[in-house]
Amino acid sequence: MAKPRLKTGVIALSAVLLAAGLTGCFPAGNEQSAATGDDSGRVRLAMLLPPRSGLSPLSDDAFKLSRWKTAETLVVLDDLGEAKPALATEWQQLDATSWKFSIRQGVKFHDGTALTSAEAAASITAAAQASPKPRILDGVELKAQAEGPAAVVIKTATPDPLLPQRLSSPQLAVLSAAAYKEDGVVNPVNAGTGPFRLVSVNGTSSARLDRFEGYWGEPAEAAGVDVQFVPDGTARAAALRTGGADIVEAIPVGQVAQVDPALVHEVPMPRTNTLYLNTSSGPFADPAVRAAAREAIDAGTIVDRVYEGRADEASGLLGPALPWAADERGSSSYTAALAKRVAAKAVKGTPIRLGTFTDRAELPEVAVQLEQQLEAAGFSVEQDVREYQHIEADALAGAFDAFILSRATVLDSGDPVAYLYSDFSCAGSFNISQFCDPAVDRALAKAAAIAAGPERRAAIAAAESLILARDAAIPLLHERVIQGESARVRGVERDPRERALITSSTGISG
Repeated sequence: MAKPRLKTGVIALSAVLLAAGLTGCFPAGNEQSAATGDDSGRVRLAMLLPPRSGLSPLSDDAFKLSRWKTAETLVVLDDLGEAKPALATEWQQLDATSWKFSIRQGVKFHDGTALTSAEAAASITAAAQASPKPRILDGVELKAQAEGPAAVVIKTATPDPLLPQRLSSPQLAVLSAAAYKEDGVVNPVNAGTGPFRLVSVNGTSSARLDRFEGYWGEPAEAAGVDVQFVPDGTARAAALRTGGADIVEAIPVGQVAQVDPALVHEVPMPRTNTLYLNTSSGPFADPAVRAAAREAIDAGTIVDRVYEGRADEASGLLGPALPWAADERGSSSYTAALAKRVAAKAVKGTPIRLGTFTDRAELPEVAVQLEQQLEAAGFSVEQDVREYQHIEADALAGAFDAFILSRATVLDSGDPVAYLYSDFSCAGSFNISQFCDPAVDRALAKAAAIAAGPERRAAIAAAESLILARDAAIPLLHERVIQGESARVRGVERDPRERALITSSTGISG
């Protein structure tokens, strides 16, 4: 049965109180300057998710460091996903498994020490030896060694044609030696190389960044960035409306109509809302029961009712942000793989435990819609909805029969192989479906060994078709990022990959 909803008056009052609390959390000087025009030059940023791992660059928190422009990598990706110079000025492949990267000279860390090849090699080594590894290194064994003061040689256990793109992942950011502690903790405060220096972090509440005057590249225009972590989407939207924040991540679709359209920017993104099914235990260990769930789901209704049409119904795991994916799904081999899906069986009162999280405002509503659709097909659904930090461990441990996740598909390397390996390989570190199929592993290994280009794309599509044929996951829709920017802020990045947000050009108007 659908869960009861809060009354409209309660929601409105909550939004007002939350917005007031958020505005109060930003430095008072910024509020005064916004009212008087005497601007302090600091940007106020309201972010969706709080840190989960103390802002360790070896975790998903690395993407915050990247979006704040405080930690940098050896290379970056352009709009097409091609590797471009950053802390490395150039690179060359020495042989099938060895690459040499030239380290940019004249770069200073925020603690005043100089970037050399030793620091770069040490950061890459720390990531390679971490437990658990950053997901960009799932299935990858590599060693990094300094070669003189200005070059790093990276050797992989097997040929890795996408190594430069892999090194663009924020999880492989280069930090100063002082960031790495003996107990394995990595502290990014005052340790990056970007135009903004991370000064302090207040747990899961806030962070402060100041302009780094010694930056090697284009100097930052803003004096600094004041970050608040605001999981409640209503509060984030209210902060934009009331002037409590200059930049707001992920405005919920249900709040967009209440915001000045001039402040809202919508960008298709490589993020798929997916229902992961537990393939190793519980009712969905039976492929025929998984097929029954797939046939019960009407994703179009979810797009219309929950996302108000601001999303694209999914036909696969990879969405329109990767335009080649749709073309590959038309191949005869792809359709042949899907034709081998197991037929659905009747389910009568089969109990399932459905989980998701509140941090993305739409997901609890998606859960309501899915519960109705699955119960109409005969399932008996129990929901478990919590904040992400309180539910992730259970999801990864297989505590749910089904789990709804909003998942970025090319977040790490600009290539979806890392995502597919992490989520659907036998050794994947983010395998919520508890899925293991040797045929899928072979398909992913084949794709990973091919250089970027048409052949690699076809191999990726082949792996996707095998995953979908096993009903390990049911893709629902592809999201669009809805980013809020106040009238007084400029130079904000609108990045489909969710790697960039604040840039050197980000500043406060007049």
